[in-house]
Amino acid sequence: MDQVKIGSFLKTLRNEKKITQEQLAEKLNVSRRTVSRWETGSNLPDLDLLMEMADFYQVELRELFNGERKSEQMNHEMKETVLQAAEYSNEDKKRITRTVLAYLSIGMLALIVSVVLKFLELESSFWLGFTEGACTGILFWALLMGILYATGSLTQVKAFKLRLLGRKGADGE
Repeated sequence: MDQVKIGSFLKTLRNEKKITQEQLAEKLNVSRRTVSRWETGSNLPDLDLLMEMADFYQVELRELFNGERKSEQMNHEMKETVLQAAEYSNEDKKRITRTVLAYLSIGMLALIVSVVLKFLELESSFWLGFTEGACTGILFWALLMGILYATGSLTQVKAFKLRLLGRKGADGE
């Protein structure tokens, strides 16, 4: 570890916050002289103070140990991670869209069958009533499932059901 480099970085971070050594010393409950020694590299803060400083300056502890901000390599890796997360999210949205479209298609088919049966004015029978009732039921089921799935509520309903039954989900929740 390069103490001088770390000290210089600590000074840069303090200056970015536009605070004096005195103000930082008060915040960390140390003397101004201690802060000065850190910034010149003649001394380093204890680990607990470094963690507090990392939070205060909103940097990673690794950055404090390295005495510099994240490298371009780290930024590149972060960019790749974000792109992978976005791709995963897009795939998830596509899956949700396909599922909702399937529910919509089932509902539309049930609606069409129901309307056709009404306009044909067929003679009333048990099977005609059963078919019309089934089509109406399927239509409402498809509408409800589509809404629950699109809003993510279906997952919550499943988790609630599993809690009621005293079981854990397949993913260990």
